Amino acid sequence: METRKTVPLIVASALIMQQIDSTAIATALPSIANALGEPAVALHSTITVYLLSLGVFLPVSGWFADRFGARLVFCSAIALFTFASLLCAASTNLTMLIASRALQGFGGALMLPTARLILVRSVPREELVSAMVLMSMPAVVGPAIGPLFGGFIISISSWRWIFWINLPVGIIAIVLTLMLIGKIPVVARPSFDFTGFVLTGIGIGALIFGFDAFTREMNANGLLLAFAGLASLGLYALHARRSANPILDLRLFRHPTFRASLGGGSLFRVSMGALPFMLPLLMQEVFGYTPLQSGAITFVSTIGAFGMRTITKRILRRFGFRRVLFWNALIASFSMGLCALFTPDTTPIVMVFVILLGGFFRALQFTSLNTIAFAETDDSEMSHATSLSQMAQRIAQSVGVAVSAILLQYYSGGSETLTNFAFAMAFIIVALISASSCLSFFRLPQNAGDVLAGRKKEVAEAQQEAEAAE
Repeated sequence: METRKTVPLIVASALIMQQIDSTAIATALPSIANALGEPAVALHSTITVYLLSLGVFLPVSGWFADRFGARLVFCSAIALFTFASLLCAASTNLTMLIASRALQGFGGALMLPTARLILVRSVPREELVSAMVLMSMPAVVGPAIGPLFGGFIISISSWRWIFWINLPVGIIAIVLTLMLIGKIPVVARPSFDFTGFVLTGIGIGALIFGFDAFTREMNANGLLLAFAGLASLGLYALHARRSANPILDLRLFRHPTFRASLGGGSLFRVSMGALPFMLPLLMQEVFGYTPLQSGAITFVSTIGAFGMRTITKRILRRFGFRRVLFWNALIASFSMGLCALFTPDTTPIVMVFVILLGGFFRALQFTSLNTIAFAETDDSEMSHATSLSQMAQRIAQSVGVAVSAILLQYYSGGSETLTNFAFAMAFIIVALISASSCLSFFRLPQNAGDVLAGRKKEVAEAQQEAEAAE
């Protein structure tokens, strides 16, 4: 099998494990809360702490991959994530579950960017879109079966089996990686930027934990902690300018495509954290659906994603990254806003259609964002680019979870009983945040990412225009 097919399929087998885990636990939150004797909304901490751990440790993934080899780090990350999953299954209280999820986040922090680094270093640049699409397609199996798996497990057995499923998947992913993926050349880094790691760790941790604390206590302490996190990240930005080898190379922002991928992409990805958190809660806490019913409805988002990924390359070749990112951000955000219309009287077929439509357009946006981040980066910047882009994605997701939890509590009047009106307002506000990302994409050059999109005619015309101007 060709490298552009083998590599993405193998790394996707590990990412499936994470997709199943994240979507299944969202569906099972009310049941887990009941088993542990906690209010359902408090269980958002299990999602937030996982994203927090991801964000804190993502900066070190590039350094580890360059120093010890991407393949070795990738296999080690899978093993750590799998072990942490077993600890989650053994949790007897919320504190133990949160701690185990934090360890999962550490494994995921090493796994996610390293998987993408293996891909971009193994596949030629002109085939990157096809490889990204191919890697994404198997990964949608996770979200496809995650909600149904979570609902099914809750219906027939204990929620703990949601985490047990990671054991065979992790073992298979490690075996395939060692058998079929060659060693990625080690890139020596002079030294570990310990100061940068501390500043980014404190900054990201305080930022995410501050949001989480504010959602639980609704007082100024959480916001002060979040502002302290921003201040720490500001100090890192000053440190990175003076450091010869910063843990995160902020010079990548000189590339317009990378700026748009992280800037606009972060605003859009707020919905990626909010939607999987809010939909299961709405259907189970307000509509009275069972976990299995809820999972059966929400999983159709992944069917839409799977359908879109089969034609993503053709769409990008026809319209280009700039137009796709701009207009699709508005369409996908509108589809999320439509969820505000859901009520207990809404028929399941209508909800299925809206969720399917949203999954269709969000998949196009995510694949485009993930690809264009590497449009202008050179080989020496790849590990930094993967770490920085993954870190931004996880922060955006955690902000999405925190913002949605804040909105739900605020519009429910601070009560533990969530209302349909609270969900409607939260969907609308998060959709507006997501839609604002289009401003970043509007500033992109017309020919941004044309080489990746396979628009050879457009690239040739741009070169001719540049030569004529000279």
